[in-house]
Amino acid sequence: MPLVADMKKKISQFTNIDYDAVISAHNVDSTLYAIPEIYSEQGLDEIVCQKLQLNTKKPNLKEWKKVRASYEEAKTTANIAFVGKYIELSDAYKSVDEALVHGGIANNSKVNIIKIDAEHVESMDNLDELLKDIDGIIIPGGFGDRGVLGMIQTAKYARENNIPCFGICLGMQVMVIEWARNVLNMKKADSAEFRPEGDSNVIALLEDQVDITEYGGTMRLGLSETKVIKGTKLEEAYGSLSIMERHRHRFEVSNDFKDDIEKSGLIIGGTTPDGNLVEAVEWPGHPWGVGVQAHPEFTSQPIKAGPLFVKFIEQSLRYAKKIK
Repeated sequence: MPLVADMKKKISQFTNIDYDAVISAHNVDSTLYAIPEIYSEQGLDEIVCQKLQLNTKKPNLKEWKKVRASYEEAKTTANIAFVGKYIELSDAYKSVDEALVHGGIANNSKVNIIKIDAEHVESMDNLDELLKDIDGIIIPGGFGDRGVLGMIQTAKYARENNIPCFGICLGMQVMVIEWARNVLNMKKADSAEFRPEGDSNVIALLEDQVDITEYGGTMRLGLSETKVIKGTKLEEAYGSLSIMERHRHRFEVSNDFKDDIEKSGLIIGGTTPDGNLVEAVEWPGHPWGVGVQAHPEFTSQPIKAGPLFVKFIEQSLRYAKKIK
C-alpha cells in the first residue's frame, strides 16, 4: 500500500527530509517490472539527479512499459525443466532464471521454471513421467561430477524425443559427452574434470593448461568473441557471424576427438576466432538442441533479452503447440 500524505508528512518531519523526497517503496501486486515506473511517477530519478547536480531530461520509459505489458498480459506459458546441480539454493542460478523470463517477455509469454535435481534423475530408468508436461529443457553450468549422469540422461531424452534443449557451459559439455556415448558408441566418453586418467575424455584441459596448479589459473574468464558458423541455429538466433559473450569455465571440447565428433554428425555451431576451440554445438535433425560454452545469461536484459533465450522459449512454445 502506498504511503498516504499524512504518513509522508510525519516521515519528513521526523527525518528532516524534504516532503517530496519521501518515496513510497510499497509492495506491488503485479511484478517487480512495475517498480521503475512507480519510482519515476514519484520523481525519484529527478530528486537523485538534482542532489548530484546532474542535468536531467524527462525519462523515456516507453520500452520499459512494453516489457511490463508483455510480462503482465502474456497469454501463453512455456514450461521449462531446469535440470541442475544446485537447485536447493534459490539464487544459485538467478541469472539463468531471469534470462529465461527475458526470453518469455520477448515472446509475450510467461515462463514456468520447474527445478529438477540432476541427482534425482540419475536413479530414474524412464523420464517420461518426469518430463511429460515439459515444453523445453535447460541444462546449466556447474562444477564437479555430482549429478552429471542425470544431466547426461536428460540430454539423451531431449535429443531422442525432439524436445527443445539448451545447454550452457557444463550443459554443452554434457551434450557432447552424451553424443559421444550414444551416437559415436564411445561408452567411456567423459570429461577430464570427472575422470582425469580417462583415455576417452571428449572434454579436457588444453595442453598448455595441464601443468597449471594455481587455483583458478586454468579458467577462461570474461567477454570473448565467438566465430559463428553460417547456416547454424546460432546464426539464426544472433543474426551475425561474430558474437561476444562472457565465459567462466576450465574445460573445453578436446581437439583429439573434435574431428570424430563432427564427422559423426554433431554440428559445431561456433568456435573461437582462430577455429581452435569449440564454442557451440547443435544436434542435427533436431528442432532446437543447442549448447554453448559461454554464459549468455550474463548479458541478457529485460529490454534486450539474450538471443538464445529468445529462440529457446520460441521453440519451446512451438513444441508445446505440437504436443497439445
